Amino acid sequence: MMRLLLTLLCIISFTFTNAQSNTDIANVYLRRAKEAVETKVNYKEALVQFEKALKYFDSISDKNLATLASSIYFENHQLQTTDKEKIAFLKNSETYSRRYFVLEQDNTAEGYIKNLESLILIQESIESLETKLKKEEEQRLRREKASKKIDSLKSLWNQKSESLSIKVDSIYNFNTNNVALFKKDGNFGVIDDRGRIVVEATDYKDAISSEGFILLKNKKEQPNQIYCFNSNNKKGFILPSVNRFNSIATHYGQVMLPRGNGRLVTYPNNSFEPLVYDLNLKKQVRITNKSELLKSLKKEDLIDRYNKDGEVKINKEWYLFEGDLGGGMYSLYFEDSYKVHSFLSTTTKKILSADAGFEYIGAYYKETFQAIKKGKVIWINQEGAKVSNAKDGAKKYLGDSKVVQLASGKYQIIRNNVIVLGDKELEKLSDFLRKHKKN
Repeated sequence: MMRLLLTLLCIISFTFTNAQSNTDIANVYLRRAKEAVETKVNYKEALVQFEKALKYFDSISDKNLATLASSIYFENHQLQTTDKEKIAFLKNSETYSRRYFVLEQDNTAEGYIKNLESLILIQESIESLETKLKKEEEQRLRREKASKKIDSLKSLWNQKSESLSIKVDSIYNFNTNNVALFKKDGNFGVIDDRGRIVVEATDYKDAISSEGFILLKNKKEQPNQIYCFNSNNKKGFILPSVNRFNSIATHYGQVMLPRGNGRLVTYPNNSFEPLVYDLNLKKQVRITNKSELLKSLKKEDLIDRYNKDGEVKINKEWYLFEGDLGGGMYSLYFEDSYKVHSFLSTTTKKILSADAGFEYIGAYYKETFQAIKKGKVIWINQEGAKVSNAKDGAKKYLGDSKVVQLASGKYQIIRNNVIVLGDKELEKLSDFLRKHKKN
Protein backbone atom coordinates (compact mmCIF):
# COMPACT_ATOMS: atom_id res chain seq x y z
CA MET A 1 0.00 0.00 0.00
CA MET A 2 2.80 2.39 0.86
CA ARG A 3 4.56 1.51 -2.39
CA LEU A 4 1.44 2.35 -4.44
CA LEU A 5 1.07 5.67 -2.67
CA LEU A 6 4.68 6.59 -3.39
CA THR A 7 4.22 5.73 -7.07
CA LEU A 8 1.15 7.99 -7.35
CA LEU A 9 2.99 10.85 -5.67
CA CYS A 10 5.86 10.48 -8.16
CA ILE A 11 3.52 10.56 -11.14
CA ILE A 12 1.69 13.62 -9.84
CA SER A 13 4.96 15.35 -9.13
CA PHE A 14 6.32 14.58 -12.61
CA THR A 15 3.15 15.73 -14.32
CA PHE A 16 3.06 18.98 -12.36
CA THR A 17 6.74 19.61 -12.99
CA ASN A 18 6.40 18.84 -16.70
CA ALA A 19 3.31 21.06 -17.05
CA GLN A 20 5.09 23.85 -15.24
CA SER A 21 8.09 23.40 -17.52
CA ASN A 22 5.90 23.53 -20.72
CA THR A 23 4.18 26.64 -19.50
CA ASP A 24 7.49 28.31 -18.85
CA ILE A 25 8.78 27.43 -22.31
CA ALA A 26 5.56 28.59 -23.94
CA ASN A 27 5.74 31.88 -22.07
CA VAL A 28 9.26 32.48 -23.37
CA TYR A 29 8.13 32.10 -26.96
CA LEU A 30 5.01 34.15 -26.35
CA ARG A 31 7.10 36.93 -24.86
CA ARG A 32 9.32 36.89 -27.90
CA ALA A 33 6.29 37.04 -30.16
CA LYS A 34 4.91 40.00 -28.26
CA GLU A 35 8.26 41.81 -28.43
CA ALA A 36 8.51 41.16 -32.18
CA VAL A 37 5.15 42.90 -32.63
CA GLU A 38 5.50 45.75 -30.16
CA THR A 39 9.16 46.68 -30.63
CA LYS A 40 10.05 45.52 -34.12
CA VAL A 41 6.63 45.41 -35.83
CA ASN A 42 7.88 42.16 -37.29
CA TYR A 43 4.80 39.98 -37.60
CA LYS A 44 6.65 37.38 -39.61
CA GLU A 45 9.05 36.78 -36.71
CA ALA A 46 6.15 36.95 -34.28
CA LEU A 47 4.43 34.13 -36.19
CA VAL A 48 7.53 31.94 -35.91
CA GLN A 49 7.72 32.47 -32.13
CA PHE A 50 3.98 32.03 -31.61
CA GLU A 51 3.83 28.73 -33.50
CA LYS A 52 6.76 27.47 -31.42
CA ALA A 53 4.77 28.37 -28.31
CA LEU A 54 1.75 26.46 -29.60
CA LYS A 55 3.68 23.23 -29.18
CA TYR A 56 3.66 23.72 -25.39
CA PHE A 57 0.02 24.54 -24.61
CA ASP A 58 -3.36 23.28 -25.76
CA SER A 59 -5.56 26.35 -25.69
CA ILE A 60 -5.51 30.08 -25.04
CA SER A 61 -7.03 31.16 -21.77
CA ASP A 62 -5.90 34.80 -21.86
CA LYS A 63 -7.92 37.34 -23.84
CA ASN A 64 -4.86 39.52 -24.58
CA LEU A 65 -3.03 36.49 -25.94
CA ALA A 66 -6.04 35.75 -28.14
CA THR A 67 -5.89 39.30 -29.51
CA LEU A 68 -2.15 38.97 -30.14
CA ALA A 69 -2.58 35.64 -31.94
CA SER A 70 -5.40 37.05 -34.08
CA SER A 71 -3.32 40.06 -35.13
CA ILE A 72 -0.27 37.90 -35.91
CA TYR A 73 -2.24 35.71 -38.34
CA PHE A 74 -4.09 38.69 -39.83
CA GLU A 75 -0.91 40.60 -40.63
CA ASN A 76 0.81 37.52 -42.00
CA HIS A 77 -2.04 36.65 -44.37
CA GLN A 78 -0.90 39.48 -46.63
CA LEU A 79 2.51 37.85 -47.01
CA GLN A 80 1.08 34.65 -48.49
CA THR A 81 1.41 33.98 -52.22
CA THR A 82 -1.98 32.40 -52.98
CA ASP A 83 -5.49 33.42 -52.05
CA LYS A 84 -6.15 30.00 -50.52
CA GLU A 85 -3.18 30.45 -48.19
CA LYS A 86 -4.38 33.95 -47.30
CA ILE A 87 -7.84 32.61 -46.42
CA ALA A 88 -6.28 29.88 -44.24
CA PHE A 89 -4.37 32.55 -42.25
CA LEU A 90 -7.47 34.74 -41.99
CA LYS A 91 -9.49 31.86 -40.65
CA ASN A 92 -6.86 31.23 -37.99
CA SER A 93 -7.07 34.94 -37.20
CA GLU A 94 -10.87 34.67 -36.97
CA THR A 95 -10.62 31.64 -34.64
CA TYR A 96 -8.39 33.52 -32.19
CA SER A 97 -10.53 36.64 -32.48
CA ARG A 98 -13.62 34.64 -31.55
CA ARG A 99 -11.65 33.13 -28.66
CA TYR A 100 -11.27 36.65 -27.31
CA PHE A 101 -15.06 37.03 -27.07
CA VAL A 102 -15.33 33.70 -25.30
CA LEU A 103 -12.89 34.96 -22.70
CA GLU A 104 -14.34 38.49 -22.55
CA GLN A 105 -18.11 38.68 -22.05
CA ASP A 106 -18.23 42.31 -20.95
CA ASN A 107 -18.94 44.43 -24.02
CA THR A 108 -17.97 47.55 -22.08
CA ALA A 109 -14.52 46.24 -21.32
CA GLU A 110 -11.49 48.01 -22.73
CA GLY A 111 -10.55 46.58 -26.11
CA TYR A 112 -13.92 44.94 -26.75
CA ILE A 113 -14.98 47.34 -29.53
CA LYS A 114 -11.51 47.30 -31.09
CA ASN A 115 -11.54 43.49 -31.19
CA LEU A 116 -15.05 43.54 -32.62
CA GLU A 117 -13.94 45.85 -35.43
CA SER A 118 -10.95 43.58 -36.06
CA LEU A 119 -13.24 40.54 -36.24
CA ILE A 120 -15.49 42.29 -38.76
CA LEU A 121 -12.44 43.28 -40.85
CA ILE A 122 -11.23 39.69 -40.77
CA GLN A 123 -14.61 38.35 -41.87
CA GLU A 124 -14.90 40.93 -44.65
CA SER A 125 -11.42 40.01 -45.86
CA ILE A 126 -12.35 36.33 -45.88
CA GLU A 127 -15.58 37.06 -47.73
CA SER A 128 -13.77 39.21 -50.29
CA LEU A 129 -11.16 36.56 -50.98
CA GLU A 130 -13.70 33.75 -51.10
CA THR A 131 -15.83 35.78 -53.52
CA LYS A 132 -12.75 36.37 -55.65
CA LEU A 133 -11.86 32.67 -55.55
CA LYS A 134 -15.42 31.73 -56.44
CA LYS A 135 -15.36 34.06 -59.46
CA GLU A 136 -11.98 32.75 -60.50
CA GLU A 137 -13.23 29.19 -60.19
CA GLU A 138 -16.32 30.03 -62.22
CA GLN A 139 -14.11 31.65 -64.84
CA ARG A 140 -11.82 28.61 -64.80
CA LEU A 141 -14.77 26.30 -65.27
CA ARG A 142 -16.08 28.49 -68.08
CA ARG A 143 -12.65 28.49 -69.72
CA GLU A 144 -12.37 24.75 -69.22
CA LYS A 145 -15.80 24.25 -70.72
CA ALA A 146 -14.96 26.57 -73.59
CA SER A 147 -11.62 24.82 -74.07
CA LYS A 148 -13.32 21.42 -74.12
CA LYS A 149 -15.83 22.74 -76.63
CA ILE A 150 -13.04 24.17 -78.78
CA ASP A 151 -11.17 20.86 -78.56
CA SER A 152 -14.37 19.08 -79.56
CA LEU A 153 -14.93 21.50 -82.44
CA LYS A 154 -11.32 21.11 -83.55
CA SER A 155 -11.74 17.35 -83.51
CA LEU A 156 -14.96 17.66 -85.51
CA TRP A 157 -13.28 20.04 -87.97
CA ASN A 158 -10.34 17.67 -88.37
CA GLN A 159 -12.72 14.81 -89.12
CA LYS A 160 -14.56 16.90 -91.69
CA SER A 161 -11.28 18.14 -93.13
CA GLU A 162 -9.99 14.58 -93.41
CA SER A 163 -13.16 13.57 -95.26
CA LEU A 164 -12.49 16.35 -97.78
CA SER A 165 -8.90 15.24 -98.40
CA ILE A 166 -7.79 13.59 -101.63
CA LYS A 167 -5.44 10.65 -101.33
CA VAL A 168 -3.35 10.77 -104.50
CA ASP A 169 0.34 10.93 -105.39
CA SER A 170 0.17 14.35 -107.02
CA ILE A 171 -2.16 16.88 -108.64
CA TYR A 172 -0.88 18.93 -111.56
CA ASN A 173 -1.91 22.44 -112.63
CA PHE A 174 -5.50 23.12 -113.63
CA ASN A 175 -6.03 24.32 -117.18
CA THR A 176 -8.35 26.96 -118.61
CA ASN A 177 -11.21 24.47 -118.54
CA ASN A 178 -10.77 23.84 -114.78
CA VAL A 179 -9.38 20.31 -114.97
CA ALA A 180 -5.98 18.84 -114.26
CA LEU A 181 -4.04 15.63 -114.43
CA PHE A 182 -3.50 13.71 -111.22
CA LYS A 183 -1.46 10.64 -110.40
CA LYS A 184 -2.33 7.81 -108.05
CA ASP A 185 -0.42 4.58 -107.51
CA GLY A 186 1.58 5.26 -110.67
CA ASN A 187 -1.48 5.83 -112.88
CA PHE A 188 -2.84 9.05 -114.36
CA GLY A 189 -6.37 10.38 -114.24
CA VAL A 190 -8.28 13.65 -114.59
CA ILE A 191 -9.70 15.76 -111.76
CA ASP A 192 -11.61 19.04 -111.75
CA ASP A 193 -10.97 22.11 -109.61
CA ARG A 194 -13.53 21.04 -106.99
CA GLY A 195 -11.81 17.70 -106.49
CA ARG A 196 -14.26 15.63 -108.51
CA ILE A 197 -12.64 12.69 -110.28
CA VAL A 198 -13.44 13.02 -113.98
CA VAL A 199 -11.36 10.04 -115.14
CA GLU A 200 -10.23 7.44 -112.62
CA ALA A 201 -6.49 6.76 -112.38
CA THR A 202 -6.51 3.03 -113.00
CA ASP A 203 -5.03 2.05 -116.37
CA TYR A 204 -2.89 4.84 -117.76
CA LYS A 205 0.84 5.11 -117.01
CA ASP A 206 1.58 8.31 -118.93
CA ALA A 207 -0.24 11.46 -119.93
CA ILE A 208 -0.04 14.42 -122.29
CA SER A 209 -1.96 17.66 -121.83
CA SER A 210 -2.10 20.40 -124.44
CA GLU A 211 -4.63 22.88 -125.81
CA GLY A 212 -7.40 21.46 -123.63
CA PHE A 213 -6.89 17.88 -124.84
CA ILE A 214 -5.65 15.34 -122.28
CA LEU A 215 -4.27 12.08 -123.60
CA LEU A 216 -3.90 9.16 -121.21
CA LYS A 217 -1.63 6.37 -122.46
CA ASN A 218 -1.48 2.83 -121.10
CA LYS A 219 2.31 2.88 -121.61
CA LYS A 220 4.85 5.66 -121.57
CA GLU A 221 6.55 4.23 -124.65
CA GLN A 222 4.77 2.50 -127.52
CA PRO A 223 1.23 2.71 -126.08
CA ASN A 224 -1.48 0.58 -127.65
CA GLN A 225 -4.36 2.31 -125.90
CA ILE A 226 -5.02 6.05 -125.66
CA TYR A 227 -7.89 7.72 -123.86
CA CYS A 228 -8.68 11.30 -124.87
CA PHE A 229 -10.48 13.68 -122.56
CA ASN A 230 -11.50 16.84 -124.38
CA SER A 231 -11.74 19.40 -121.60
CA ASN A 232 -13.10 21.92 -124.10
CA ASN A 233 -16.39 20.03 -124.25
CA LYS A 234 -15.90 17.83 -121.15
CA LYS A 235 -16.21 14.62 -123.17
CA GLY A 236 -13.88 11.65 -123.25
CA PHE A 237 -13.38 8.60 -125.43
CA ILE A 238 -10.90 5.85 -126.21
CA LEU A 239 -9.18 6.16 -129.57
CA PRO A 240 -9.93 3.26 -131.92
CA SER A 241 -7.43 0.42 -131.74
CA VAL A 242 -4.34 1.20 -133.80
CA ASN A 243 -4.89 -1.86 -136.00
CA ARG A 244 -8.12 -0.25 -137.15
CA PHE A 245 -5.90 2.22 -139.04
CA ASN A 246 -3.22 -0.28 -139.99
CA SER A 247 -3.91 -3.98 -139.65
CA ILE A 248 -0.31 -4.90 -138.83
CA ALA A 249 0.38 -2.04 -136.40
CA THR A 250 0.55 -3.06 -132.72
CA HIS A 251 1.11 0.29 -131.03
CA TYR A 252 0.82 4.02 -131.66
CA GLY A 253 4.56 4.61 -131.54
CA GLN A 254 5.64 8.22 -131.02
CA VAL A 255 2.69 10.34 -129.87
CA MET A 256 2.98 14.06 -130.61
CA LEU A 257 1.16 16.88 -128.81
CA PRO A 258 -2.49 17.43 -129.71
CA ARG A 259 -2.94 20.88 -131.24
CA GLY A 260 -5.59 23.55 -130.76
CA ASN A 261 -7.40 22.50 -133.96
CA GLY A 262 -7.91 19.02 -132.48
CA ARG A 263 -5.35 17.33 -134.71
CA LEU A 264 -3.19 14.57 -133.25
CA VAL A 265 -0.27 12.86 -134.99
CA THR A 266 1.23 9.52 -133.96
CA TYR A 267 3.74 7.27 -135.70
CA PRO A 268 2.53 3.65 -135.38
CA ASN A 269 4.91 0.76 -135.91
CA ASN A 270 4.75 -1.33 -139.10
CA SER A 271 3.30 1.64 -140.92
CA PHE A 272 4.28 3.66 -143.97
CA GLU A 273 2.35 6.68 -142.83
CA PRO A 274 1.71 8.61 -139.64
CA LEU A 275 -1.71 8.47 -138.07
CA VAL A 276 -3.36 11.88 -138.25
CA TYR A 277 -6.50 11.93 -136.12
CA ASP A 278 -9.07 14.65 -135.56
CA LEU A 279 -9.95 14.55 -131.86
CA ASN A 280 -12.96 16.81 -132.34
CA LEU A 281 -14.53 14.80 -135.17
CA LYS A 282 -13.17 11.47 -133.87
CA LYS A 283 -11.92 10.31 -137.23
CA GLN A 284 -8.72 9.75 -139.16
CA VAL A 285 -7.55 12.50 -141.47
CA ARG A 286 -6.33 11.27 -144.87
CA ILE A 287 -5.10 13.10 -147.93
CA THR A 288 -8.17 14.13 -149.94
CA ASN A 289 -8.12 14.19 -153.79
CA LYS A 290 -4.64 12.71 -153.75
CA SER A 291 -4.40 12.44 -157.50
CA GLU A 292 -5.25 16.11 -157.95
CA LEU A 293 -2.73 17.05 -155.28
CA LEU A 294 0.02 15.02 -156.95
CA LYS A 295 -0.81 16.51 -160.32
CA SER A 296 -0.52 19.98 -158.78
CA LEU A 297 2.80 19.13 -157.12
CA LYS A 298 4.16 17.79 -160.42
CA LYS A 299 3.06 20.92 -162.21
CA GLU A 300 4.86 23.08 -159.63
CA ASP A 301 7.99 20.90 -159.95
CA LEU A 302 7.84 19.90 -156.32
CA ILE A 303 8.00 16.28 -157.40
CA ASP A 304 9.55 14.74 -160.52
CA ARG A 305 6.96 12.05 -161.11
CA TYR A 306 4.15 10.13 -159.44
CA ASN A 307 2.34 6.89 -160.16
CA LYS A 308 -1.09 5.39 -159.68
CA ASP A 309 -0.03 3.85 -156.35
CA GLY A 310 0.49 7.31 -154.91
CA GLU A 311 4.25 7.12 -154.93
CA VAL A 312 6.31 10.17 -155.82
CA LYS A 313 9.77 10.55 -157.30
CA ILE A 314 11.97 13.30 -155.95
CA ASN A 315 15.63 13.68 -156.86
CA LYS A 316 15.72 10.23 -158.48
CA GLU A 317 14.24 8.53 -155.35
CA TRP A 318 10.78 6.98 -155.13
CA TYR A 319 8.82 7.57 -151.89
CA LEU A 320 5.52 6.58 -150.43
CA PHE A 321 3.65 9.87 -150.15
CA GLU A 322 1.30 9.83 -147.13
CA GLY A 323 0.39 11.67 -143.96
CA ASP A 324 -1.20 15.10 -144.29
CA LEU A 325 0.21 16.92 -141.24
CA GLY A 326 -1.42 20.19 -142.24
CA GLY A 327 0.23 23.39 -143.41
CA GLY A 328 1.32 21.69 -146.65
CA MET A 329 3.60 19.22 -144.78
CA TYR A 330 3.63 15.55 -145.86
CA SER A 331 5.66 12.50 -144.84
CA LEU A 332 7.86 10.49 -147.18
CA TYR A 333 8.81 6.82 -146.66
CA PHE A 334 10.98 4.36 -148.56
CA GLU A 335 8.93 1.30 -149.46
CA ASP A 336 11.31 -0.98 -147.59
CA SER A 337 11.38 0.94 -144.28
CA TYR A 338 8.73 1.83 -141.74
CA LYS A 339 10.91 4.68 -140.53
CA VAL A 340 9.95 8.06 -141.94
CA HIS A 341 12.65 9.24 -144.34
CA SER A 342 11.77 12.92 -144.68
CA PHE A 343 9.05 15.52 -144.78
CA LEU A 344 8.03 17.53 -147.80
CA SER A 345 6.89 21.10 -147.21
CA THR A 346 4.87 21.90 -150.30
CA THR A 347 4.36 25.46 -149.11
CA THR A 348 8.06 26.30 -148.95
CA LYS A 349 9.23 23.65 -151.46
CA LYS A 350 11.68 22.20 -148.93
CA ILE A 351 12.47 18.69 -147.79
CA LEU A 352 13.21 18.15 -144.12
CA SER A 353 15.13 14.90 -144.07
CA ALA A 354 15.93 12.43 -141.33
CA ASP A 355 19.55 12.91 -142.26
CA ALA A 356 19.20 16.49 -140.99
CA GLY A 357 17.83 15.12 -137.72
CA PHE A 358 14.07 15.40 -138.28
CA GLU A 359 12.58 12.25 -136.77
CA TYR A 360 8.96 13.23 -136.19
CA ILE A 361 6.75 16.22 -136.96
CA GLY A 362 3.36 16.86 -135.36
CA ALA A 363 0.22 18.58 -136.59
CA TYR A 364 0.20 22.10 -138.00
CA TYR A 365 -1.56 24.84 -136.02
CA LYS A 366 -1.03 28.61 -135.94
CA GLU A 367 1.95 28.47 -138.28
CA THR A 368 3.93 26.01 -136.16
CA PHE A 369 4.69 22.31 -135.87
CA GLN A 370 6.04 20.40 -132.91
CA ALA A 371 9.04 18.40 -134.06
CA ILE A 372 11.54 15.95 -132.63
CA LYS A 373 14.96 16.64 -134.04
CA LYS A 374 17.96 14.63 -132.94
CA GLY A 375 16.00 13.40 -129.92
CA LYS A 376 14.97 16.87 -128.72
CA VAL A 377 11.56 18.51 -128.88
CA ILE A 378 11.59 21.78 -130.83
CA TRP A 379 9.08 23.95 -132.64
CA ILE A 380 9.44 24.78 -136.33
CA ASN A 381 7.71 26.78 -139.02
CA GLN A 382 6.78 25.53 -142.52
CA GLU A 383 10.34 26.01 -143.70
CA GLY A 384 11.67 23.80 -140.92
CA ALA A 385 13.33 26.72 -139.13
CA LYS A 386 13.31 26.63 -135.35
CA VAL A 387 10.87 29.08 -133.72
CA SER A 388 9.75 29.93 -130.20
CA ASN A 389 7.81 27.29 -128.33
CA ALA A 390 4.12 27.40 -129.12
CA LYS A 391 1.91 28.68 -126.33
CA ASP A 392 -0.67 26.32 -124.93
CA GLY A 393 -3.95 28.19 -125.36
CA ALA A 394 -5.59 26.22 -122.55
CA LYS A 395 -2.73 26.36 -120.07
CA LYS A 396 -3.74 29.43 -118.05
CA TYR A 397 -6.07 28.68 -115.16
CA LEU A 398 -8.54 31.46 -114.40
CA GLY A 399 -10.36 29.89 -111.44
CA ASP A 400 -9.99 30.34 -107.68
CA SER A 401 -8.97 26.84 -106.58
CA LYS A 402 -5.59 26.17 -105.02
CA VAL A 403 -4.10 22.75 -104.41
CA VAL A 404 -2.52 22.29 -100.98
CA GLN A 405 -0.53 19.26 -99.86
CA LEU A 406 -1.02 18.34 -96.21
CA ALA A 407 1.62 17.01 -93.83
CA SER A 408 0.02 13.57 -94.24
CA GLY A 409 0.80 13.68 -97.96
CA LYS A 410 -2.84 14.00 -98.94
CA TYR A 411 -4.19 16.94 -100.91
CA GLN A 412 -6.98 19.45 -100.42
CA ILE A 413 -8.47 21.99 -102.77
CA ILE A 414 -8.94 25.45 -101.26
CA ARG A 415 -11.37 27.81 -102.92
CA ASN A 416 -11.81 31.32 -101.47
CA ASN A 417 -10.42 30.11 -98.11
CA VAL A 418 -12.88 27.20 -98.08
CA ILE A 419 -11.96 23.53 -98.45
CA VAL A 420 -14.01 22.00 -101.25
CA LEU A 421 -14.61 18.48 -102.49
CA GLY A 422 -17.37 18.17 -105.02
CA ASP A 423 -20.45 19.85 -103.56
CA LYS A 424 -19.11 19.68 -99.99
CA GLU A 425 -17.43 22.67 -98.37
CA LEU A 426 -15.66 23.40 -95.08
CA GLU A 427 -14.54 26.82 -93.90
CA LYS A 428 -11.06 27.24 -92.45
CA LEU A 429 -10.61 26.27 -88.80
CA SER A 430 -10.70 29.81 -87.35
CA ASP A 431 -13.96 30.60 -89.15
CA PHE A 432 -15.43 27.23 -88.15
CA LEU A 433 -14.63 27.84 -84.47
CA ARG A 434 -15.98 31.39 -84.59
CA LYS A 435 -19.19 30.14 -86.18
CA HIS A 436 -19.89 27.25 -83.80
CA LYS A 437 -18.35 28.03 -80.41
CA LYS A 438 -21.22 30.35 -79.41
CA ASN A 439 -23.85 27.70 -80.13
